[in-house]
Amino acid sequence: MENFSLILAIVVVTALAFDFTNGFHDTANAMATTISTGALKPKVAVAMSAVLNLVGAFLSVEVANTISKGLVDETGIRPEVIFAALVGAILWNLLTWLVGLPSSSSHALMGGLIGATIASAGVGAVHGDVLVTKVLIPAIAAPLVAGIAAMLATRLTYSLGKKADGDASKKGYRAGQIASAGLVSLAHGTNDAQKTMGIITLALVAGGTLAPDSDPPMWVILSAGIAIALGTYLGGWRIIRTMGKGLTDLQPQQGFAAQTSAATVILASSHLGFSLSTTHSVSGAVMGAGLGRKGGVVRWSTATRMFVAWGLTLPAAALVGAIAEYVTGFGAWGTAVVAVFLVASSAAIWKISRREVVDHTNVNETDEPAGVVTTAIAAVTPPPVGTATEDLAATIPAPSSEPTPSQATV
Repeated sequence: MENFSLILAIVVVTALAFDFTNGFHDTANAMATTISTGALKPKVAVAMSAVLNLVGAFLSVEVANTISKGLVDETGIRPEVIFAALVGAILWNLLTWLVGLPSSSSHALMGGLIGATIASAGVGAVHGDVLVTKVLIPAIAAPLVAGIAAMLATRLTYSLGKKADGDASKKGYRAGQIASAGLVSLAHGTNDAQKTMGIITLALVAGGTLAPDSDPPMWVILSAGIAIALGTYLGGWRIIRTMGKGLTDLQPQQGFAAQTSAATVILASSHLGFSLSTTHSVSGAVMGAGLGRKGGVVRWSTATRMFVAWGLTLPAAALVGAIAEYVTGFGAWGTAVVAVFLVASSAAIWKISRREVVDHTNVNETDEPAGVVTTAIAAVTPPPVGTATEDLAATIPAPSSEPTPSQATV
C-alpha cells in the first residue's frame, strides 16, 4: 500500500508538471498577437493571462470528464500507465517549445495516454468513437473554423474602419485586443487546465481513491489551475515569437479579429466537452487574420513546419508513452528509470535552450525568412506612400563636411 501511495503521488506531481509546461507552452495562444502589436507589454500580458487561466479553471469540468471518463477504459488503467502517458506529453511539449513550434499540448496528452493504454491493456481499452468525435474531428475543424471566421472578421473591421481616424482606430482596436486576449486566456483555462484535472482524476480512480465516474475533487481543480497559471506567467517566449511574428505581421485590427474568433471557438468547444487544441484554434485564427488584410501574407515556411508538428504530435507522444509504459512494467525500478530519464531529458532541453535565450526583452525580434510565396506576393504589392521617396533619398549621398583637396590647399 505504501508503494502504491508513492506511485500515485508521483503521478499527481508529474501531472502538475505537465500542466506547468502546458501553461508556458500555450501562453502564445492568448498573448502572442497582443505582444506583437504592442497592445500590452510582454510581462504585463503574461501576468494577465496567468490570472485569467486560473479563473477559467473553475468555470467547467466537461473537458475533464471527457478525459477521465470517456477516452479510455478507466477500469483497466493502472497509475503507472498514466505516469507513462505524462512522460510522453511532457517531452513533446518541451521539444516543440525548444524549436519554437506551436504544437498541441492537448494532443500530446491524448497521444501519451492512448499509447500507454494500448501498451498496457490493448487497443480495445481506447474508446475509438470518443477519440474520433471529441478529439480528431475538432482537431481538423477548429483551425478551419477559427481561420475563416478571423479572415472574414478582419475584412469587416478594415471595411468599417476606412473612414475612421487611423490613430484613434488603432488605439480602439488595441483596447479591444486586450479584452479579447483576456477572453482567450479565460477560454484556455476552461479547456486546457481541465485536461490535467481529468488525468489526475483518472489516476485517483485507477488507484481506488475515487469511485468510477467521479468528478474532479476541488483540490484537483485548484492545484491544476495554479500550475497552469504559474506556467503561463513564466511565458513561453519562443512560441510567442513564432505565433506573433513568425506566421504573419499583424496590425491591431487583425489581432482583435484573430483573438475574438479563437476565443469563440474554444469556449463553444469547452461547453460541448470537446477536447480541442487551443493552439490549433489560435494558429488558424492568426493565419486567417493574416490573409484577411489586403496585402497581408502568411509565412508558409513557418506554417508548414507547424502543420508537420501537428501531424506528429499524437503518434510521437503515443510512441514515447508506450515505451515508457513498457519499462514501468518491470516494477518499481522500471518506474524509477523512466522518472530519471524524464528529469535528465528535461534538464538537457533546458540547457540547450540557454544557448540562444528568448525572453520578454527580445520576443518581438525575428529573423524568420519570408519564404517563396511571401516574397512573390510582396513583390507585386504597392509600397506604402512615401516609401519610394524615402528610398530615393537614401540613394543620394549626404553632403560631406570634410574639405576637398582643393579647399585644403587654399
